[in-house]
Amino acid sequence: MKAKIKNNLLLLMIMALLSVSCSNNGEKADAYGNFESDEVTISAEANGRLLAFNIEEGSILNSGEELGLIDTIQLYIQKKRLEAGILAVRAKTMDVESEVAVYREQKKNLERENNRIQNLLESGAATQKQADDLKGQLDVVNRQLVAAETRLRKANAGILGEVEPLEWHIQQLEDQIKKSRIVNPVTGTVLAKYVEKDEVVGFGMPLYKIANLTRVNLRAYISETQLASVKLGSEVTVYIDKEENGKEYPGIITWISDVAEFTPKVIQTREERVNLVYAMKVAVDNDGEIKLGMPGEVWLKNTEN
Repeated sequence: MKAKIKNNLLLLMIMALLSVSCSNNGEKADAYGNFESDEVTISAEANGRLLAFNIEEGSILNSGEELGLIDTIQLYIQKKRLEAGILAVRAKTMDVESEVAVYREQKKNLERENNRIQNLLESGAATQKQADDLKGQLDVVNRQLVAAETRLRKANAGILGEVEPLEWHIQQLEDQIKKSRIVNPVTGTVLAKYVEKDEVVGFGMPLYKIANLTRVNLRAYISETQLASVKLGSEVTVYIDKEENGKEYPGIITWISDVAEFTPKVIQTREERVNLVYAMKVAVDNDGEIKLGMPGEVWLKNTEN
């Protein structure tokens, strides 16, 4: 009786092992890799002390959100000095205009006198010589007026020539002042913060690193024999922690390398270690459970495993 029970237990154990073996069927993922994202390093666009910088690692930022300010006092002083310089240059035109005004007044008086002489000449109360002399004076004043107006135009051109570079310089300073405001360019999560408030920063100095973690990429590797079975836009299944009741995600192949490379040390392929592999990226919508650097598996659809 005991021997019979023992044999039955042994049979049950064998059947269970066979069941497990059949369920696994030696299946392996088609590709393995690690999750990554398109990271953006935001750098300073101005020089000076960081007056404000309100971010923390892990913070979720929106595009266009203002995060801090770099000292702009010296830029503002330069701008006001240039504005004062423009006013001083433009004030020079007043002297030239007053000179022209004198000739215009003389011309006006001579034209009035000429009209009077012409009326007297018609009535015989003035001589032709008086009319000719007055006409000569009027001609001289007209030439002086034209010469003065020519000088005025040239002077204005020269003045505008002095003002224009100053105005461009002011626009340059205004652009630098604008870039002293630290404005976040992309929506995402702060991965790293490199500086703190009150530190002195320089142009091009990294301030923080950000990435959009709502959609990440699984950089996986396939062998040459698998290359023909994948294409851009193909839908695949991605697993995280598959052997430990992990989670399944839909993914789309967005990039396939056209250059073979040696298998990275931390990556396996369907055929275990092979000499050359091709990298590919699979885009996955992240619900918050996927972390950068986490390993993942790719299972190709409509592919016999």
